Amino acid sequence: MPESTSTGASAELVGVSYVMPVLNDVTHVRAAVDSLLNQDYAGPFEVAIAVGPSIDGTNELVDELSGADARIRVLPNPVGSTPAGLNIAIAATRHPIVIRVDAHSVLPRDYARIAVETIQRTGADNVGGIMDAQGNTPFERAVARAYGSRVGLGGTPHHVGGAQGPADTVYLGVFRREPLERVGMFDERIKRGQDWELNRRIRAAGGTVWFTPELKVTYRPRPSFTALARQFFSTGLWRGELTRRFPSANTLRYFAPPVMVLGVGIGVLLGIVGLVQAATGMRTPLLLGWLVPALYLVLVVLATLLVARRDGIRSQLWFLVVLPCIHFCWGVGFVLGFLSLASNISALKNERTGGASVGGLD
Repeated sequence: MPESTSTGASAELVGVSYVMPVLNDVTHVRAAVDSLLNQDYAGPFEVAIAVGPSIDGTNELVDELSGADARIRVLPNPVGSTPAGLNIAIAATRHPIVIRVDAHSVLPRDYARIAVETIQRTGADNVGGIMDAQGNTPFERAVARAYGSRVGLGGTPHHVGGAQGPADTVYLGVFRREPLERVGMFDERIKRGQDWELNRRIRAAGGTVWFTPELKVTYRPRPSFTALARQFFSTGLWRGELTRRFPSANTLRYFAPPVMVLGVGIGVLLGIVGLVQAATGMRTPLLLGWLVPALYLVLVVLATLLVARRDGIRSQLWFLVVLPCIHFCWGVGFVLGFLSLASNISALKNERTGGASVGGLD
C-alpha cells in the first residue's frame, strides 16, 4: 500500500471508496452524503450508493445528489438488504481503501484521514471506532442514552469506548480492499450482524481488526417505538442465529437478554397461577414468581435514575419504555434465532415487504 508523504498532495495519498447501502432513508441520507463530501482527507475518493426498492423518495434524492456531483454513483440493489447493497457498492468501486458508511451515520471531517493513517500505522485489515448515538427528540435521546450505556447494549468498546487495539468487531469499518475481497466480502445470507461475521472471517484468515476511539461516528437512532422494536427484534434474531453457528466465538453477555426474558416470563406465569390459587383460598409459594419481574422493574427504574438523570423528564420517561423494548425485543429475537428460525422469519418478512430490509446494529 502506498504511504503518504504529504497530506496536501492528493496524488501521493491512497484513494478511498465510500460504500453506502440505502433503503427508505430519505430523512437521513443527505446528511450522511454531505459528511463524505466534506471530509478533510486530501486523497482521491468516490461514493457508491446502493439503493434498495424504497418508497419514501430516497431514490429521487440520491439521484439528485449524484447529478450534482460526478463523484457520487447510484447503483440499484434489487434485494434491498444491507449486505447485498454493500457488496454491490464494493464491486463497483476501485480504490484500495473501502469505507463503509451507514445512511443513519454522519462522519466527522477527519474520519477518513485518521482511518487511513491508522491502517498504515498498524497494518490492520479493518479499522473502526465508536457509534456515537445522538438523538434530536426526547424519544431519540432516550434511545441514544441506552445505546451508549452498559445496561442498554452491554458496554462493548464500539458503543462506550475504550483503549485502542485489536478487537473482535468495530462499528462500520474501514477496510483494505485486497483482504476484504479475499475473504469473500459480506455474507448476503446474514441480514443482521454481517459486520461481526465478516470480521470473524478476517481474523480467522490471520488479519487484524483494530479499534480506535479516535474514530467516533454520529449515529441517528430510529425515530419511533415501533421502528426501534423491529430493529432490535431483527438484530436479536440474527445474533441468536450467529451464536448458534459460531458458539465458540461468543461471550456470555449475548445470553443476558434472553435469560432475562425467560426469567420475567416464567415469573409472570407462576405469579398468575399463584393469584388464581390464592383466590381459591390456597396458600401457594407461586406468588413469589412476581419477584422476578419486580426486580427487573427496579433495575429499569434505577438505570433511568442513574443513566438518564441529565436528559430531562420527557427523555427519562421514554427511557423507562425504551430500555425494556430493547431488552425484550432483542431477547425474544435471540431465542427464535438460536432455534434456527432466523431465515424463515426473514423470508416471511421479505414476502410481506417486497424484499425490503432495514439496516441496523450488530
